[in-house]
Amino acid sequence: MNVKKQFPIFNNKSNDDFVYLDSASTTLKHQKVIAKLTDYYSNYSANIHRSVYPIAEKATNEFEISRLKISKFINAKKEEVIFTKNATESINLVAYSWGLKNLNKDDVILISKMEHHSNIIPWQFVAKQTGCKLKYIPLLQDGSLNMDEFNNLLTKKVKLISLIHQSNVLGIINPIKDIIEKAHLNNSLVMIDAAQSISHIEIDVKKLDCDFLVFSGHKMFGPTSVGVLYGKYDLLDEMDPFIYGGQMINQVNKYDSSWNKLPLKFEAGTPNIGEVISLGESVDFIQELSFKKINNHLNSLINNYVKVLNKYNDIQIYGNTENIGPVISFNIKNIHAYDFCQIMGQHNISLRAGNHCAQPLLEHFRTTSTIRVSLHVYNTLDEINYFEKKLKQTIDMLK
Repeated sequence: MNVKKQFPIFNNKSNDDFVYLDSASTTLKHQKVIAKLTDYYSNYSANIHRSVYPIAEKATNEFEISRLKISKFINAKKEEVIFTKNATESINLVAYSWGLKNLNKDDVILISKMEHHSNIIPWQFVAKQTGCKLKYIPLLQDGSLNMDEFNNLLTKKVKLISLIHQSNVLGIINPIKDIIEKAHLNNSLVMIDAAQSISHIEIDVKKLDCDFLVFSGHKMFGPTSVGVLYGKYDLLDEMDPFIYGGQMINQVNKYDSSWNKLPLKFEAGTPNIGEVISLGESVDFIQELSFKKINNHLNSLINNYVKVLNKYNDIQIYGNTENIGPVISFNIKNIHAYDFCQIMGQHNISLRAGNHCAQPLLEHFRTTSTIRVSLHVYNTLDEINYFEKKLKQTIDMLK
């Protein structure tokens, strides 16, 4: 897959040996995304949904075109696509607007131990505020969900299951279709955190039948400061606003107000206009490549990186490495993850060290930090030889 030159960061002469292996944290930005963002700020930087002069109308039109692209991308109604600033805000929106209103004492929220902190802390808050119970789906030894225990936990008291689609630490892809089907037979709602999967797994919210879905633009080659919440229309329509102010209102009186229709009810104030507009370009890029080509490329990369790491007896890879997304976490015996990543960074290889905002998952493996390799379409097989060379040099030096 020859797309590397479409990402301007690689065209910087000072980055000739630049190997970026931290896409699970944030993906690099495609040239069309950057150009679209620049075009908005340079040529029609007006507010939206408010004015009728030409550049304001253009800004509004481009903003809503992006919403339409996103809705088609996940097969949702346009009114079911809410723009936020990231997946974290999208989860918080559901926690505040649905959770606080609909959950009561003895109700249960079910999540897993592999969740990103952004899909744990909001539910801790809701549990404390409402008196409902927060329970965790246990993990098997390899880090995958214990589905037998899931079946046992799925009682009539479970009102919401909030689950990551792909682990940002292990790359494990959860069986969300099966989980959603079982949940709905139990009259439980399901929210899916698709931040890690949205850029390489085709998601059809109608086929999945999920109730909510969240993701971030910056993890799909798009800009930072834009996220998406999908929710079924009837659910969103019944929910109260998350943030109050301009744009989300219908009528304001001295002592009470009424709310705008979906999706504007949840988009108070001036939104992240340029970022939303440029996000549409990342959707175009993914669809032009096709999910099939993206996954063939990523599977080849991940298999080759696993082979390199398996050459070393002192390297422990966490989790099952078969049929995973483009993420590997590992540690090297007697070498601290931060020391290793700092030295590799001096060789222009960008890796992530830390708990990856998933402390309960790392506790499962009895560690506090790991080294993480995360890949995407701009990575190449040619980079692996350089990575392997510097891997050996760094291990030898730190040993």
